[in-house]
Amino acid sequence: MKIETKCLHEGYKPQNGDPVALPIYQSITYRYDNADEIGKLFDLTSSGHMYSRISNPTVAAVEEKIAALEGGVAALCTTSGQAAALISILNILSAGDHIVSVSTIYGGTINLFAVTLKKFGIECTFVDAEASEEEIQKAFKENTKVVFGETIANPAIAIFDIEKFANIAHKNNVPLIIDNTFATPILCRPIEFGADIVIHSTSKYMDGHAVQIGGVIVDSGKFDWTNGKFPEFTEPDASYHGIVYTEKFGNAVYITKARVQLMRDIGAYPSANAAFLLNLGLESLPVRIEKHCRNAEAVAEFLNSNGKVEFVNYPTIKCNKYNDLAKKYLPNGCSGVISFSIKGDRDDAIRFMNSLKLIENVVHVADIRTSVLHPASSTHRQLTDEQLVAAGITPGLIRISVGLENIDDIIEDIKQALEQV
Repeated sequence: MKIETKCLHEGYKPQNGDPVALPIYQSITYRYDNADEIGKLFDLTSSGHMYSRISNPTVAAVEEKIAALEGGVAALCTTSGQAAALISILNILSAGDHIVSVSTIYGGTINLFAVTLKKFGIECTFVDAEASEEEIQKAFKENTKVVFGETIANPAIAIFDIEKFANIAHKNNVPLIIDNTFATPILCRPIEFGADIVIHSTSKYMDGHAVQIGGVIVDSGKFDWTNGKFPEFTEPDASYHGIVYTEKFGNAVYITKARVQLMRDIGAYPSANAAFLLNLGLESLPVRIEKHCRNAEAVAEFLNSNGKVEFVNYPTIKCNKYNDLAKKYLPNGCSGVISFSIKGDRDDAIRFMNSLKLIENVVHVADIRTSVLHPASSTHRQLTDEQLVAAGITPGLIRISVGLENIDDIIEDIKQALEQV
C-alpha cells in the first residue's frame, strides 16, 4: 500500500461484522481463563494485554499504524512527545553515559538533555549540525551511546542531514535517534536514510487538531544491539527472570525493552480514547500536510518580499541554505512551520503579533489553525543567550505555524499586522 492508503487501513483491520471505525477499548485490565496464562504474560513468553499501563488494544492498533507509516518494525505510544524523547534515551543510556546532539533542536529537548538528564548522571555534548564530520567526531567519548537530531528543527527550521549523522553514529557503533515531528512520515521517513529510532510529538500534525497531547517511538529494527556497547540488551534482566532481550525478541528488541521495562516503571502510556482521537488525525494526515505545505510556501514568499522582514527561515525559498537538503529529504514539502524576524527589536515582534486578527497567539504548533509564537520569551525562554543563538533564535524571531485557512485570508492578516510595525 502507498502511504495515503496506509493512513486509513494499517493497524486496525476489521473482520466480517466488525465495526469499520477503530473501537475504543475502554478497559485497564483483561480477562484470562487461568493463572498460568497471566503468568506467561509476566514472563514475556506469551503475547497479549495484561494491564493498560503498558498496552491496550486501541493504542496497539495506532502503534502498528505509525510503525507501518515510518517503515519500522514496532512502535510505542506515550503520553507526550517529551515522554517519547525521555524513554527513547533512557532505554539506551544510564548514569555515566553520554549523548551527542545537534544544537538546533526543540528547546524542551535541550533542557531535558542539558539539565534534567544531567541529574541522572547522563551528559550531553551539543554540536553544530553543519560542522564537518571530523569536527563532530571530536564530541564523541568512550561512553557515548546515542546521536540525536530533528528532521526539521523547531523553531530554526533547519534541515538535518540524516545520512551524514547516520554515518557518523554507525562508525561509532551507536544508534541515531531522529525527532520527525514536523516532517511526519508523509514528508520524510528517516529510517530510509539510516536513522535507527524515530520519535514524534503526535500532538502536532499527526493529531492536527490540538485536542490531546501524545508521543510515539518507532523502532527501525535495523540496529545491532549486540555490538558490545549495550549490555542491557544482551545480558539477563533480573526483573524478568533473567530474560536476554536480544535472544527473545528478534529485531523488535529495542521497542520491546522500552515497553516492558520503562513503560512498566514510568507508566507514561496514553489512554484508549487518546489513541482513538490520534487515529482520526492520522487518517486525514496526507491531505492536511499537503495543504499546510502549499500555504506555508506562499506565506514564506510573501514574507521574504516584505521590506519590514529581516529574514525568513523556510527551506523552499531559493536563497535558503537548506534548499538542497530539503530537495533530498523533503521533496514534497517542508511542513507548515516558518520562522522569520521582524526588523527592529523584541518589542516590534510583539507589536506585530498583538496586531493579528485571524492568526492566534498560542503555545502550540502544527495545528489546522494558523498561529504564532515568540520562542525567545516562551518555549525557549529557559535557554541562555548563547543557547538561543546556537538554536538559531534571535530576539525578534517569530514562529508562524501556517494552517488550513484560505491563503488569501492568512496573507491579508499578516499584511495588516506588518503595517502596524
